[in-house]
Amino acid sequence: MTPHGRQALERCLHSPRILVGGIILILIVIASLGAPIFAPHDPQEQDLINTLLPPMWQAGGDPSYPLGTDGLGRCILSRLLYGGRVALYVAALSSLGAMLLGTVLALLAGYFRGPVDWLISRIVEIWMAFPPVILTLLLLLALGAGVNKVVLAIVLIDWTRFCRVIRSDVMVVARKDYVAAARLVGFSHVRTLLREVLPAVAPLVLTMLSLEAGIAVVVEAIMSFVGLSVEPDVPAWGVMLADARSTMNQAPFGVVVPVLAIFLTILSFNLLGDGLRRALDPRLVTSRGRA
Repeated sequence: MTPHGRQALERCLHSPRILVGGIILILIVIASLGAPIFAPHDPQEQDLINTLLPPMWQAGGDPSYPLGTDGLGRCILSRLLYGGRVALYVAALSSLGAMLLGTVLALLAGYFRGPVDWLISRIVEIWMAFPPVILTLLLLLALGAGVNKVVLAIVLIDWTRFCRVIRSDVMVVARKDYVAAARLVGFSHVRTLLREVLPAVAPLVLTMLSLEAGIAVVVEAIMSFVGLSVEPDVPAWGVMLADARSTMNQAPFGVVVPVLAIFLTILSFNLLGDGLRRALDPRLVTSRGRA
């Protein structure tokens, strides 16, 4: 590892934001991927005798249902763990897809400028003129319901966020002397973009990726809440909210648990993104050193 890489790694390991966000996200990933091991019940198993049970630490709670049961007697903890798989699946694929598409177009627009920049910028402006929620619903109505359709809809909508923000950074980096020097010594455009421009904007890309993952969790929860994501028999956090809304007065924990899971997942992504930007962006590191 180069000295610069070691310094960046040390800054990451000493960043409270990265540590806290990383720990929360790791725990969520372990709990979700280990759902078959940690879940006390099948997430779809119904126990109509024990419906709307409170958590086990409250009066009337049952230790076999640590977080209680919903209106059909299904274990809330089991459904929460399996629902995390859906949220993480959508967050990972959709954020990566939007990042790849948006970053490639941003590199082309910011580096070549001229007609290429004009064309890509006009496409972004036209696409962003549509309200995101309405456009998502229209895409899902056209594509059909399903988790993979939600991923595709998020990618098709949110690539513009990456393109618009990263394009501005690429335009600044492309005017640097070391980029001009790379061209003078014979670097091709592709090599210059990959070796000189992309590493300079990578901290911003990572930040945007983390933020987009949090947004994807919210979008998936909304789509599953209205029945446009997973099938009704698949546990998801949005489905849990939809099922618990009619009984939230008698059993508020059925709403509180998935909302808390969504909040912690988004918080972990946001902390990671902010921490990585502060630790890896040379401009922020230099400004703090001077201060």
